[in-house]
Amino acid sequence: MNSLQSFVRRYQLASVVLLTLLLAVVLPLALDIFRLNLVGKYLCYAFVAIGLVMVWGYGGVLSLGQGVFFGLGGYAMAMFLKLEASDPVTTKIQSTPGIPDFMDWNQLTELPAFWVPFKSLPFTLIAVIAVPTLLAWIISFAMFKRRVGGVYFAIITQAVALILTVLIIGQQGYTGGVNGMTDLKTLLGWDTRTDSAKYVLYYVCVALLIGSILLCRWIQTGKAGTLLLAMRDKEDRVRFSGYDVADFRIFTFCLAAALSGIGGALFALQVGFMSPSFVGIVPSIEMVIFAAVGGRMSLVGAVYGTLLVNAGKTYFSESFPDLWLFLVAALFIGVTMAFPMGLAGLWESHVVPWWKRRRAARPPVVTATPTGVARTTLPKGDTARGGPRGEAVPPDAPDLTAGIHGQRA
Repeated sequence: MNSLQSFVRRYQLASVVLLTLLLAVVLPLALDIFRLNLVGKYLCYAFVAIGLVMVWGYGGVLSLGQGVFFGLGGYAMAMFLKLEASDPVTTKIQSTPGIPDFMDWNQLTELPAFWVPFKSLPFTLIAVIAVPTLLAWIISFAMFKRRVGGVYFAIITQAVALILTVLIIGQQGYTGGVNGMTDLKTLLGWDTRTDSAKYVLYYVCVALLIGSILLCRWIQTGKAGTLLLAMRDKEDRVRFSGYDVADFRIFTFCLAAALSGIGGALFALQVGFMSPSFVGIVPSIEMVIFAAVGGRMSLVGAVYGTLLVNAGKTYFSESFPDLWLFLVAALFIGVTMAFPMGLAGLWESHVVPWWKRRRAARPPVVTATPTGVARTTLPKGDTARGGPRGEAVPPDAPDLTAGIHGQRA
């Protein structure tokens, strides 16, 4: 039991357990399938947010182009789903049956060569992670090896997001253009639009998200996490100690890209379409807002921040369709001004001290030992001077054993 408690404390798993209960038990019981599907969509963005915690919070490098990797993962999965939906029977009314409809509209007569491997689901699952990671490695290797960082790196990632958006829109015959890839209905013949399928996809998303948090938490508690914090605060000292700062940042940036790709693939599965509107500069900045609101140093906080901002967008757009953009902006500005460290900072600065004060106010417990000596024990978690066997004793507590000792004397 003690080893389990120490394990939980070391990796700070209590907050992860609470998050798991909220996502896996409370929300499915409290929400209908439509709202739960919206939450599943929000959780896809949370993969990007926890990746930003690693890159920005721990690595000290702000990326404003994470929508690129989210979009690449989403498009990889959408390509497989679109090919499955474009079988010769379904597309027999087209000029060229067996290819996606937008290709037929753009006078393509055969499937492009780079689309052919995406007929395989195993290849697609590998590509969901490999393609964003490869692009992230190219960008980060070119930048970090030349010690490009700070605002310059942020601007470069924004430029990459803009370039990819223009490329996707311009190559309409290969990517679907501004409309993206729509009408994604089945996965290996399994209808993803049914209520039961939505529940399954939601729980798959929750499981992968919790697994990603545990993976990132394991990295944070190891040597790599310590070095990332050191590089963020004193980069030159880490470099003079013999470590290659660029390699650690490249690894972290590639990890964040892989997580973003997984989120994008799950998004395409749950929502049923993918478009360039999820790739560009605006969605990338919104993803940074998710991490900032939740707390850029907290993996669990990033998930809560993602849920809060997206729930606010949904509520404001439904209730105040003419003002929702201003209200979302006010939500972000208000949270960041009142709580600079996000929701996680609010928890640490207000909730935790309140809980400690509450436990400290609980009265001590007096029990009799087999030897007849009274023992005073404070509630678990309180700190005070130790008793004769290590029990916590309040500083101003009377000596309850004086009378007994006097009688024995």
